[in-house]
Amino acid sequence: LYFRFLLSGNILGFYMEATRQYGDVVLFETGPWSIYFVNHPDYIKHILQDNYKNYRRSVFFDLLKPLAGQGMLTSEGKLWHRQRRQAQPAFHQERLEALGSTMTDTTASMLNRWRSNPANGRSFDIAPEMRRLTLEIVGKTLFGVDLGNKASEADQALTDAFEHIHYRSTGIFTLPESIPTPQNLKFRQAVRTLDDIVYEVMDRHQPEGRNEANFLSILMSVQDEVPDAGVRRQQTHDQIMTFILAGHETTASALAWTWYLLARHPDVERKLRTEVIQVLGKRIPTVSDLPRLEYTRRVIQEVLRLYPPVWGLSRTTIREDTIGGYHIPANSNVVSSTYVMHRHPDFWETPEAFDPERFTPEKSAGRPSYAYLPFGGGPRRCIGDRFAMMELQLIIPLVIQHYHLRPVDGYRVELHPLFSLRPRHGMPMTLHPVG
Repeated sequence: LYFRFLLSGNILGFYMEATRQYGDVVLFETGPWSIYFVNHPDYIKHILQDNYKNYRRSVFFDLLKPLAGQGMLTSEGKLWHRQRRQAQPAFHQERLEALGSTMTDTTASMLNRWRSNPANGRSFDIAPEMRRLTLEIVGKTLFGVDLGNKASEADQALTDAFEHIHYRSTGIFTLPESIPTPQNLKFRQAVRTLDDIVYEVMDRHQPEGRNEANFLSILMSVQDEVPDAGVRRQQTHDQIMTFILAGHETTASALAWTWYLLARHPDVERKLRTEVIQVLGKRIPTVSDLPRLEYTRRVIQEVLRLYPPVWGLSRTTIREDTIGGYHIPANSNVVSSTYVMHRHPDFWETPEAFDPERFTPEKSAGRPSYAYLPFGGGPRRCIGDRFAMMELQLIIPLVIQHYHLRPVDGYRVELHPLFSLRPRHGMPMTLHPVG
């Protein structure tokens, strides 16, 4: 089974098949590694929450360090606790609500660009378009800068970096990064490009005026307490890179899958559009509208169930442990997949169906919390979960007011699980203005 995966590169298919054949705890070995794949809410809760102190970030996160350094995504222990505490004020609800108009203004600018594009009615790739949008939103809301002119450059560099990390994390025979192979040289160039963009963001930062309350200002004011200027600059870089990685890539993936699923399920799209018209009419959505956009939220929740951007979670045991009655030795790699967990037939009826109604309060009652974890769980749950949900709830109604998006004839989904769950060959779609 594992060697069939190596030949096909279909890691999610491998995890699904391993679970079907062997159950909720599966041990497989590759070279010197023993990997335990777990797929049950109770077991995942044990790892991420109940006994989280016995689990550290796995070797996969070391592959991210050339990009994110010692940012919140890759750090551990006291450093991670300090970074989390420093970043928390930027994600308080009141502060997030003030960012809503920036999100909708940026989306409106994208729609204006679409209207002036003679390609209307012809196909274009919605996936990089969503990445450009969310990168611009992250730049304006968190860093107080307009990254519009850097969006395409950053997107290509991130894609090259993610492809390299995926190759190193799934390949058995990979050469050290110090050897100047074409693959390694491409990765180095991607890192240099992203570093240049991050340092430009830092250098353009203004401590006064409208930037005063954004994430970067809060971060830099805290970093002023670090006496060494070089260390201070590096720590700021690592945190900015972390939020570029986690703050736009995952939301962009969710948006791409949203347009695909809505196009494939016109009944859901009609119900969503009806709610948007009833709540908003033709006006731009605001944060105060979100509680009334109940079906919109359920659509987003179901998209995140079927195509969770963060498709896998990995940890390494510090001391031996027991999971589901199975002994897990110290220094073992333990992996779970949100993509697979979200399809567990014991917790999801007709798991492959796209059904937003499964997130009504009545149908959600009694479902284990760790059966659904698009933002992870436990102390390391995504700090930007409310930011991402607010962003999705504002962008989707605004686009729905103006356009139908349709996949091109013959398009078939092929999953590409990089840092986030992307469509392998993009998402070619056509734009059709709402009459």
